[in-house]
Amino acid sequence: MPFRVEDTFRGALAGANRPLAGMWVCSGSPLVAEICAGSGLDWLLVDAEHSPNGLESILAQLQAIHGYPVHTLVRPPVNDVVVIKQYLDLGVQNLLIPMVNSVAEAEAAVAATRYPPRGVRGVGSALARAARWNRIPDYLARAAETISVTVQIESTASVEAVEDILKVDGVDAVFMGPSDLAASMGLLGQQEHPEVRAAVEHCLSAAKAAGKPAGVNAFNPDTARHYLANGAGFILVGADVALLARGSEALAGKYIKTSDGDAPASY
Repeated sequence: MPFRVEDTFRGALAGANRPLAGMWVCSGSPLVAEICAGSGLDWLLVDAEHSPNGLESILAQLQAIHGYPVHTLVRPPVNDVVVIKQYLDLGVQNLLIPMVNSVAEAEAAVAATRYPPRGVRGVGSALARAARWNRIPDYLARAAETISVTVQIESTASVEAVEDILKVDGVDAVFMGPSDLAASMGLLGQQEHPEVRAAVEHCLSAAKAAGKPAGVNAFNPDTARHYLANGAGFILVGADVALLARGSEALAGKYIKTSDGDAPASY
């Protein structure tokens, strides 16, 4: 079946009349991914940077999610041309590239998604799910239309360079990661610190001025609403593993009491 531009995350953001809400899918389980796909959320992020996901599990999750009305982004563990090539050949259409700290790194991420002469993506469409094993007419010529690239702004260096990163042709959106950003600012674990929030807001303003969408990770509902009010066009508001962890802890606290009457401590 042919790919359509509107099926990309780029197309979804361009056509949206409201911010898009999504969640992390980190378990590595196709079953969990399918449950999340049917939740009614706008998008999912299948993560391979901090989660136990390899090529086979990502492929299985893409297949499990396929057919549900949800957009899927996949985050590789590193901004690497070989890794990105493998993800694209699997059929990943929407990439979230971590730790992009400069214009050069943003340009490298885009080049990894383009065939020569526009980039450096290796040619293997006859072997790849992306082209449905050469069943999609003109895939090589049109492949770039089927791919969106979002880069992560999650360090002081990337915040300082954000205006120039946003100018890179082929960067469709930026996404702020307050956890790593806080760490790079010497504020490890303090995602809500005023200086971190100010840095995120600076990036949101820069993206608005550049006419490109910007998103942010915000599990705290008040923080999420704050960033949405300040121009975030897409947001991550939870994670499968976090929901399971907190939900199972709540069950234990409800039904199991220790000798002193307190709920058991989670591990």
